[in-house]
Amino acid sequence: MSIDLKQLKYFLAVAEEKSFSRAAERLHISQPPLSQQIMKLEAELGVKLFARTTRSFELTVAGRALMNEAADLLAKMRMTIDTVRQIDRGEVGRLRVGIVGSAMWGPIPSLLEQFQSQYPRVTWTIHEFGPTVQYDALRAKQIDVGFWREPKLDENDLKNDNLRQELCFRENVCVAVNEHHPLAKRDAIELADIADEPMLTLALDKSAFPRYLIQCCVNAGFQPAIFQEASEPQTLLAMVGAGLGVTLMPETTSRIGWPGVVFLPIRTNAPSANLYITYTTLDDAPVVRAFLNILRPPGRE
Repeated sequence: MSIDLKQLKYFLAVAEEKSFSRAAERLHISQPPLSQQIMKLEAELGVKLFARTTRSFELTVAGRALMNEAADLLAKMRMTIDTVRQIDRGEVGRLRVGIVGSAMWGPIPSLLEQFQSQYPRVTWTIHEFGPTVQYDALRAKQIDVGFWREPKLDENDLKNDNLRQELCFRENVCVAVNEHHPLAKRDAIELADIADEPMLTLALDKSAFPRYLIQCCVNAGFQPAIFQEASEPQTLLAMVGAGLGVTLMPETTSRIGWPGVVFLPIRTNAPSANLYITYTTLDDAPVVRAFLNILRPPGRE
């Protein structure tokens, strides 16, 4: 049996208009090919769809049944086509976003708000992982995009794993000190000014970012004395607030009022805390494409 949607569309027009001539006019075709398609449909089904007499033109019982089914089928097909097109435009689907915790103090929340506003039918979830876990999750297709900071990953490693990384937000590192610390009265400091301070740092074995910051200290002429490590930035800031040491944080961290903590810009050669987005190059995922289009407007860095 070979029945196509065009035949059903033609049949439905005739059934609704109760006239071949009016249906042909509605469909913008001539009457002979319309009649031929209806006859072909009847032949395929093996039933009469219309009872024709010299004075009447009515649907048969089979015709009335097909009219209901055809209307539902064509409506469902239109919905299916519309949904497929929305999916291709990234307007429907799911986006799984991996982030490092400190990214939520910066531009990511407003970015997600904008994405949700423009694509309300896309569901998204946040997965707070360190860079290493995010990297593995990207390769395993457990997340769709990942956000993490410096240092930038090696392009060859990314290419080998079918991943691409883009710089999305520029940011520097600042120094967080206790509000009663002598340095807290300054407008800005040099990185070397904290050479003799107890250093509080994110766990060095969980991410390249804190190791990069330690190396920045070495490049500035001193080996920091690491006093404590912690897994979460807020833990470090709580310790700074208690007067237990100093720590290096992305500047956006200062947007939140941390009790007893003062954030100081670094005057010369401030380490960068640039935020990168990483995503797979294997799939042309429309939802990821839509998200990247929001991320890439001119002037957003």
